[in-house]
Amino acid sequence: MTAPVRFPRFFVTAPAPCPYLPGRTERKVFTELKGPHAEQLHDALSRIGFRRSQTVAYRPSCIDCRSCVSVRVVAAEFAASGSQKRTLKRNADLIVSECRPWATGEQFALLQKYLSSRHPGGGMAAMDEVDFADMVEHTSVTSAVMEYRLREADGSPGRLVAACLTDRQADGLSMIYSFFDPELGQPRSLGSFVILDHIRRAGTEQLPFVYLGYWVAGSPRMQYKVRFRPLEQLGPEGWSRMSHGEQAAHIAAVTTVDAGLVRDDALVAEGGSKDGIAGGQQHYKFV
Repeated sequence: MTAPVRFPRFFVTAPAPCPYLPGRTERKVFTELKGPHAEQLHDALSRIGFRRSQTVAYRPSCIDCRSCVSVRVVAAEFAASGSQKRTLKRNADLIVSECRPWATGEQFALLQKYLSSRHPGGGMAAMDEVDFADMVEHTSVTSAVMEYRLREADGSPGRLVAACLTDRQADGLSMIYSFFDPELGQPRSLGSFVILDHIRRAGTEQLPFVYLGYWVAGSPRMQYKVRFRPLEQLGPEGWSRMSHGEQAAHIAAVTTVDAGLVRDDALVAEGGSKDGIAGGQQHYKFV
């Protein structure tokens, strides 16, 4: 006798101020990722714009706004720009390791350094070591921490300079949260390099996409994502390729924004709200 299919229950968060668009209010719909089919549920939901925070899958469900757009890079067709090729060359000396999702003191120290420099008043500023461990280790899907280390003179891995919590999905890699040493971020463009490395890795493993989370057209902090081509966006009719002209216009617009807000190395943590990282699951109440 076949066991009955149990469909997930969805919930909606209370409205809260949007961290990306002043004067706007955000709301999210979410469900719990648990049980023997959590991986398959996660894969299915990711294709319709959901993201993961610990054991929760969520997506924006704002009443009067549709500015948050899920975007993903087509890995097999990616063509690096001139600046991206230079970024790859500048970071060719880094040693990259795929580690199990286990938080370390070294990772947390790097996160604190990153947050104090780039997001001192952000939602993650008060995160302690336990919160960080929850963010990394509480996962019901296949996850890893990608570590980026300087190469010592003898060729061995040295100091940790960047890290990314990454989910492995059936159709690609989903970048959950990334951070890096701000002292090296600008000369090396570490934020861009982490994305470029994920695109390279997805291509090598014949995974179609690298999911970059939500792109918010009106938020300068999110514009770095349009630099990676080709880019697909999720709309009412499903996923579609952002046209070359449209993407070129967005890239051109990025160059006019204050360089202190948007740079090649500005892999901005989306977790303040839209990607649900800050505060972990305390924002999601199951009843």
